[in-house]
Amino acid sequence: MEARATSKFVRIGPRKVRRYLPLVRGKQVAAAVAVLKGAGSPSTAALIKCIESAAANAENNHGMDADELWIKEAFVDMGFSMPRMRARARGRGDRYYRPTSHITVIVSDEYEDEE
Repeated sequence: MEARATSKFVRIGPRKVRRYLPLVRGKQVAAAVAVLKGAGSPSTAALIKCIESAAANAENNHGMDADELWIKEAFVDMGFSMPRMRARARGRGDRYYRPTSHITVIVSDEYEDEE
């Protein structure tokens, strides 16, 4: 059985979060959280929050054992980009876009080897 959690509209760019996804795919939840805490990036904090939410969903909604959960799948999608203004010379302004992310983590109590 599997459970999922999605963090939407996280105000970090998806490229910054995707950098840490290979570190957690296919690992146990506790080991993945330990690896991410050692990385110490704001994007890992958002990823840890989503992983712990998926583990809590599995434990509370489906009655799975929290110690036996594996990260089956983790991916990041692009959210909307917020338009912002940056000051430029002579009282003008340039528009730039602040990206957001949708982080999805799926945990399972059955280990699947991807090879």
